[in-house]
Order: sequence, then structure tokens, then C-alpha cells
Amino acid sequence: MKKFLVIGNPIEHTLSPKLHNYWFKNNNIEAIYGKLETHESDLPELFKNLKEKKLDGINITVPYKKAVIPYVDVLSGHALRTQSVNTISLHNGNLIGHNTDIDGFEISIKKLNYDVKNKTIIILGAGGVVPSVVYALKKMNASKIILSNRTREKAEALKNIFKDLSVLDWGEIVDFDMIINATSLGLKENDKFGTDFTKAGKNKLFYDVIYEPYDTEFSHAARIAGNIYENGLNMFLFQAQKAFNIWHDINPIVNDQLIKFLKS
Repeated sequence: MKKFLVIGNPIEHTLSPKLHNYWFKNNNIEAIYGKLETHESDLPELFKNLKEKKLDGINITVPYKKAVIPYVDVLSGHALRTQSVNTISLHNGNLIGHNTDIDGFEISIKKLNYDVKNKTIIILGAGGVVPSVVYALKKMNASKIILSNRTREKAEALKNIFKDLSVLDWGEIVDFDMIINATSLGLKENDKFGTDFTKAGKNKLFYDVIYEPYDTEFSHAARIAGNIYENGLNMFLFQAQKAFNIWHDINPIVNDQLIKFLKS
């Protein structure tokens, strides 16, 4: 039986095992998918297990999307461009690092019928998923992308990958069309941004990469001011669909029945 894992820290919130095991069952695949709270010191052993085929694939979440890069043999085009990996496969003895977050984010925006062309977008955070979000936004012709991170230096460092980014001090808000929470703030019940989102005005899109929990300070701030709110569930589903296809050469179905199952 094939074995797959998602690794990260924290990891208790993830729906990846529930999702992939559902797809295994529906596609008659003999495999099991688990989760593992991981410390950086665990990475060498995990990748050794992959090389030795004790594991058949790994998904990577916060905070290791960049940290795993030294352990892979080849980066896919998207992973190389963004220096961010969320899926590992084994092909002809080589560990391949993929980035399916780009597809997941882009499809989720299209599902909203939201056009980012000529829009000003603030991204909160500078972690592993942010290069993927920036890359997708640039593909969709966003006009201006502004980063704001608790450690400003990390945001500034992303200019090495994307030259035309702007950086805003954490807690500040300027006029925007869309704001994206790409931090881990919201995963824990008492997480606070320290940002006055009421300055945003109305008719803005608040997009949260986090999909669980649904009710967060960010979502509350969006709704109370009369803005549109979208959480990261669709991004999660469609990046997972792409990863599943990489591993199994099958495009699993994403529909209302699946979403109902995941929320049950």
C-alpha cells in the first residue's frame, strides 16, 4: 500500500488526510495519507524515507515550503521560479519539488469571477505561500502588489524574486482593491493582527489563505465593514487536485458533495 504524508507545524488543522483518503476510496487506489507534525531536524530522515520508497509522496505546508528545497533533486518550473515547494514526487529515483499552490490560488480567484487586472493588492505575510500568490497575481495582470510582514526584512527579501513589489510597514493600511492574509494568523483562536481593517472602506475583497477555522479576526473585519470575504478552501482543494494528479495521473472530482464531506 502506498503511503503519503503532509508535513508542517502546526498541522492539527489540516484537512489533507481527509481529502486525499476520500479521493483514494473514490478512485479505487490502495493508499493511505497521514499527517506529521514536523521539526526542521526531521527533514533529512523524511527525505531519506522518500528516496528509499518507504513513502510515496509528501505535501508541505507552513513553515517548510522553502526549507525542503535543499533535499530535492529537481525543481519544477513553478517551484524554481517561486523558490517554494508544496508537493514532492519521486520519478526515476529523483525527488521532484513541485508548486501546486499557484494553480490552486489562480483557480480559486477565477471561481469567484473576480478580475485582478489593474487592481491594487496587499498581501499580509512573506512566508512560503507568498511567492506563489504573487506569481499567480502577476500572471493575472494585477496592477500593484504590496507586501506587509511582521518582519519587514523578509518582505524586502522577496524583491530578489519579484523586482517590482512594494513593501508596507506591518499594521499600516493604504488604499487597495484586494487584501490577502497569507500569514498563519487565524489558525489559533486568539491570534490578533494589530491592524485596523476598518480603514479599508467597503466593496473590497478580503481573501484568506487559511481555510480552517472559518471565523477569524480577518473574516470578521471583512464582514463587519461590508466587504467580500473568501477563505482558502478552494485554493486548498485545487492545489490538492493538482498534487493528486502528479502522483496518480488522475484528476479527482471537486464538487459540492466533497465540500459537504470535508465540513462534516
